[in-house]
Amino acid sequence: MKQTIKTLLARKGGEPISMLTAYDYPTACIIDEAGVDTILVGDSLGNVILGYENTLAVTVEDMIHHGAAVCRGAKNAFVVVDMPFMSYQPSVRDAVMNAGRIMKGTGCQAVKMEGGAEYADRIKAITEAGIPVVAHIGLTPQSVNAMGGYKVQARTDAEKQRLLSNARAVQEAGAFAVTLECVPADIARQVTEELDILTIGIGAGNGCDGQVLVYQDMIGYTGGYVPKFVKKFGDVHDVMLEAFKQYRKEVAERTYPDEEHSF
Repeated sequence: MKQTIKTLLARKGGEPISMLTAYDYPTACIIDEAGVDTILVGDSLGNVILGYENTLAVTVEDMIHHGAAVCRGAKNAFVVVDMPFMSYQPSVRDAVMNAGRIMKGTGCQAVKMEGGAEYADRIKAITEAGIPVVAHIGLTPQSVNAMGGYKVQARTDAEKQRLLSNARAVQEAGAFAVTLECVPADIARQVTEELDILTIGIGAGNGCDGQVLVYQDMIGYTGGYVPKFVKKFGDVHDVMLEAFKQYRKEVAERTYPDEEHSF
């Protein structure tokens, strides 16, 4: 059964919601087959797919291209597509127009945008246009330069109050869910208990209404650094590496293709 906002919101305070990123059709198919509730087409594709240093270079066209492929593979999972840097920051009009472009171009069920109270007017306008919104507060990667790097947020009392204020603001503006990234578990739990909307944690403890991870991190796809909050559920990098090495060796030795694999 296709997940909807109604089925997801009904899980508030109950069984946690699972979310993974995907950026292409075959990965979306596998994630969907596994029964994962929601798929995020994250602007993290800038890092893990396109090879950029951060997410800032990702365009609306990139999100539509990858988002459409994912939506074609997700038969049951609820698909959320990120609004990339500068697709909503300039104005309310830009925000609504680009959210509409993403939804029409991909077939997704919701868009996600970073920022709290400062973008409440954008969230309100997008939701009033009939487009569901997932907000994103705490560590917001599109603001990496302003933040001075990828750091845990809401450590001081003032920062905690700001996070709570932002959470209330995005709820009031009409978001049906909010991502909490890299915040202490106790404050994430407090936000979750206070809000009526869903909270999706990433590096925010297990007190949220759901969890999201970048799939390459959790299956060991890249073989490189992974954040502290990531548990590796597999080690695909080593499996792929050994297969590629063995292929190269057999080609060099002319043992592949052999008679069995020839016409």
